[in-house]
Amino acid sequence: MEQKYTLRECLGTAMLGALQAGKEIMNIYDDPAQDFGIERKADNSPLTLADKASHKVIVGHLQPIGLPVLSEEGEMPAFEERSKWGRYWLIDPLDGTKEFIKKNGEFTVNIALMEEGKPIAGVVYLPAKDIAYAGVVGEGALRIDKALELSTGGVTGVEAILELMSKYGKQLPLQSAKHDGYVIVASRSHLSPETQAYIDEAEKKYDNVKCLSSGSSIKLCLVAEGAADAYPRYAPTMEWDTAAADAVVRAAGFMTYQAGSYDGIESENGMPLVYNKVDLHNPWFLVK
Repeated sequence: MEQKYTLRECLGTAMLGALQAGKEIMNIYDDPAQDFGIERKADNSPLTLADKASHKVIVGHLQPIGLPVLSEEGEMPAFEERSKWGRYWLIDPLDGTKEFIKKNGEFTVNIALMEEGKPIAGVVYLPAKDIAYAGVVGEGALRIDKALELSTGGVTGVEAILELMSKYGKQLPLQSAKHDGYVIVASRSHLSPETQAYIDEAEKKYDNVKCLSSGSSIKLCLVAEGAADAYPRYAPTMEWDTAAADAVVRAAGFMTYQAGSYDGIESENGMPLVYNKVDLHNPWFLVK
């Protein structure tokens, strides 16, 4: 069946949605009178007014494309229905809600276009830093600094935002991100034994191993932009946590591999992460 919208048009639509959602999030984030309206979901994870506002904005932007939308904050269709989808949107309106509540700025808006269990395009937007990452697998990935600031000068449509991305976007991986040593995205203060084992193995193989720490899907983007060499995630995540950044990772020429049962530094020999499973939890994975 012929697709009504090109990947490029879908990417531009996702970028517009992410920027507008980020603006709504920051209106709440910067309001001194705002208590964020924190609720608790069934799994005891936090839900705020910003999550809900972002979801509403994004869905409004994506609806004209006419594809199904799977959102962390939306209804969860049964696998029987989802399994019939070809292309669909997979979104996390506010990834890093805990970071949002802590007000440390390390949260993102994640919008991915999926097809046959794979991310094929994605946008990750960091509202507090006004940085956007965007990519189409097979066509490359970009980082756009001051994305919302640049777009406020009259950017109202898909073609305009795509022109802005082309003009100001920096190709990933960034030349400026070249570094000495081997950089792993991991927090030394919150390490699982498996992550520590990965670091230990890396220290045997590479000189000058360093660790970076960050919140939300920013961690995958650090590998995509070349600021980090690997991100081992041996802890639970959901498909919407990773899909958009995984698209950027793949578009930048890297991969997100299933780690499965941990097998040391060569975990990159595993299969790529797969999406739209019966269970929407991700297995452990390694971005490299």
